[in-house]
Amino acid sequence: MDDGRLTENKVCLVTGATSGIGQVTVGVLAALGATVVVAGRSREKCAATVEEIRRRTASTAVEYLVADLSSQEEVGRLAGEFRQRHRRLDVLVNNAGAYFLRRMESVDGLEMTLAVNHLAPFLLTNLLLDVLKAGAPARVVNVASDAHAGGRIDFDDLQGRRGYSGRRAYAQSKLANVLFTYELARRLAGSGVTANALHPGFVASNFATNNGRLVRLFWSLARLVALSPKEGAQTVIYLAASPEVEGVTGQYFVRQKAVPSAPASYDAAVAGRLWEVSAELVGLSVTGRE
Repeated sequence: MDDGRLTENKVCLVTGATSGIGQVTVGVLAALGATVVVAGRSREKCAATVEEIRRRTASTAVEYLVADLSSQEEVGRLAGEFRQRHRRLDVLVNNAGAYFLRRMESVDGLEMTLAVNHLAPFLLTNLLLDVLKAGAPARVVNVASDAHAGGRIDFDDLQGRRGYSGRRAYAQSKLANVLFTYELARRLAGSGVTANALHPGFVASNFATNNGRLVRLFWSLARLVALSPKEGAQTVIYLAASPEVEGVTGQYFVRQKAVPSAPASYDAAVAGRLWEVSAELVGLSVTGRE
């Protein structure tokens, strides 16, 4: 794969960057010469990740920010602290995600899958739009999943209060990722900021291991056939760094190729309504286009 060459003045922010494909991504971007901001929930893991990347790449332009993305207050703080440090953002990789077998609520009283997988990247991206535009040409890369094909945006029960299913909530959140990406691309047309989504493949990682012993056992067996984090990160890195996708926007990628996403993801009316509902849930203005 041709990653291209990021120059030293490029600034990249990657969420979920202390393990799995996020950790691989920040390491490669640092090696390519970018200033990389690692975002994660654990200060200890963030610090260890930064130390390891600095040691391996000899780059000093690696730093971290700590935030629990299930909290809108912490998402806002993350955006604010980034803006204090940097006047521009060239690449935003919304990688953090989670899967919950049982229904849980965030500190904001929102269903946790929706809060982490959709509302967090929705809010973070919107709060950083001005620094993304300042970095134009800039890129937003949203890590989705092929699970979006089984999803449906249930506006009557968006938060799964009636008969919660972890699988259904996850599929809905991944469909929301793709719908958000396409709507963002429409709203940012002509701004120099692109937005694309991707399916990284079935990756061996710590994903979903917060759901107990049986899930951890499943993942230990699944690792035998899953992609490595290095393999899973390839399309993320491609969309973040390759000159081949300069100016490409509103697309869904698998194995570094633009492919059609599920038919439901192209419903512009649903995407627009989801944007408005999401904006209300995170306290953003819903009037007008960006």
